[in-house]
Amino acid sequence: MNKQLIAAGALSLLLAACGEEEAAPEQQPVEEVEPVEQPEERETEEPVEEVVEEEVDVTPAYALNEANWTLTPTEDAKEKVVLVTIDDAPDTYSLEMAETLKALEVPAIFFVNGHFIDSEEEKEKLKAIHEMGFAIGNHTQTHANLSDISEEQQKEEILQVSTTIEQVIGEKPIFFRAPFGVNTDFSRQLVADEGMLLMNWTYGYDWEKQYQDAGALADIMVNTPYLTEGANLLMHDREWTASALEDIVLGLQEKGYGFVDPSEIQGVE
Repeated sequence: MNKQLIAAGALSLLLAACGEEEAAPEQQPVEEVEPVEQPEERETEEPVEEVVEEEVDVTPAYALNEANWTLTPTEDAKEKVVLVTIDDAPDTYSLEMAETLKALEVPAIFFVNGHFIDSEEEKEKLKAIHEMGFAIGNHTQTHANLSDISEEQQKEEILQVSTTIEQVIGEKPIFFRAPFGVNTDFSRQLVADEGMLLMNWTYGYDWEKQYQDAGALADIMVNTPYLTEGANLLMHDREWTASALEDIVLGLQEKGYGFVDPSEIQGVE
């Protein structure tokens, strides 16, 4: 009897234990969480110091002598030099002349008439001359004699071509030369107010009939008695001048002359 009671008690305990085990909640698997990658610490960039270019005070190498329009050296600049200038650009031969001078490494000023930059083709010529590094000057709109026209007309002659030149090359002309070398008090003041340097010339020949030949012109330009240190040479956009230009340059070099860079003239900003 006692053995039966003991067996029944044991069975009851066993069933109770099984019931508790089944009633226990099912354990959920733990979801693995990938570690969050922390951003790398960046090195603090040091501020870049702004470099300010200092303006260099350049002393002009040459001053313009209005007595004979020669270039006088300042300080240690070379004395035996000439300045090459070409008027009536860029009509027909100016681009060819610019290419000749560029090949010979000779600087020059090309003085422009407004009626030679009316068309897009002419404007492209002017732009090409400027991009070759040559200085551009104002030679009036229509090549009028300034002493024969009113002050208002003089103003229009000078300012109109300057405006067009600036539209084409992005900057105003630096130099001014009046047609026939004739200036008035009004034109002189206007040119100064516009920040241009007025100049005429020392000598030139290519408009004279006897020198409308390449050989004759080259000879007189190199061997004239007016050739002097700092001479301001006047030439024009002409067929015979274009043909003579290389011989003129080589002839002057054979005599020991160098060539003034227009950017080195006093008064040019």
